[in-house]
Amino acid sequence: MDLSIFFGGTAGSIPTARRGLPALLVRRGGDRILFDCGEGTQRQLVASVGLAELTEIFLTHFHADHWLGLPGLLKTFDLRGRERPLIVHGPRGLRELMALAMRAAGRVSFELDLVELEPGQVLERDGYRIAPFSVAHRGPAFGYALFEDERPGVFDPEAAVRLGLAPGPEFGRVQRGETIRGVSPEHVLGPARSGRKLVYSGDTMPCESLGVAAHRADVLVHEATFATEEAERARETGHSTAAQAAAVARDAEVAMLALNHFSMRYPVAVLRDESRAVFPGTVLPRDFDTIEVPFAERGAPGLIRWDSRPSEAGPASTVGVSYPC
Repeated sequence: MDLSIFFGGTAGSIPTARRGLPALLVRRGGDRILFDCGEGTQRQLVASVGLAELTEIFLTHFHADHWLGLPGLLKTFDLRGRERPLIVHGPRGLRELMALAMRAAGRVSFELDLVELEPGQVLERDGYRIAPFSVAHRGPAFGYALFEDERPGVFDPEAAVRLGLAPGPEFGRVQRGETIRGVSPEHVLGPARSGRKLVYSGDTMPCESLGVAAHRADVLVHEATFATEEAERARETGHSTAAQAAAVARDAEVAMLALNHFSMRYPVAVLRDESRAVFPGTVLPRDFDTIEVPFAERGAPGLIRWDSRPSEAGPASTVGVSYPC
């Protein structure tokens, strides 16, 4: 099952020539889940991976840079004849916000379900779950954790044969939970294997809830609006410095930290160096980059640069935590 994070926009508050406003597209199998939808998100998607039929949308909070692209996106879906229902999730106040937005943008013909979430709520999906948690920003704000179900342990065919099972359908039946002639799954399967875990901070200053949610995540996507020299400004505005984000990643024992929500006031190298001094496993995605997240036994998460994606010239280069930017 493929799992990846596509960065539709990595700027903070103000777009630049090279960075759009916040938008993350998580792709898992056939699911397409959008986290935040800053102004211009649909244009970013059209210019890169295409405007997919999104499965659902999650907003972290209601500052304009994180949601203002949503009315236009919904209207485009409507004009394209979308029939499938679409669920938009967010903190309390979502329904009031969207009522005002869609009054200006116009109604859509497909079913639009607006769901106001509570911290700690767990949404069950096919093979994974999504949970919002409160973060420390200005007003109601969430981060989100997406985590997969445990997987069965590795099947031992030699043990199965020794216990009297015949190779073929009997192997599959026991792997799926059946007991055949006294041979049950625990006799032939190793320990259960953890699923993958992604965590998105949204906008926040360092807080305990984020550290708990991010514990041993495969990828933590964390805002880095400020450099250390403006740590007080970060605190006043409910944001984080790159070094603070790195400390969260280090303490939570994550595999990879991806910084985003970059301010135009700093060269990205400044934030990179501050973060890697605390947590070497830091990457700084650009717009349209992707992080591929394999199962742990197949390797570490890897950052794929948009300009090195597969083409007729040859395969893309996949880079892990040592990528230079």
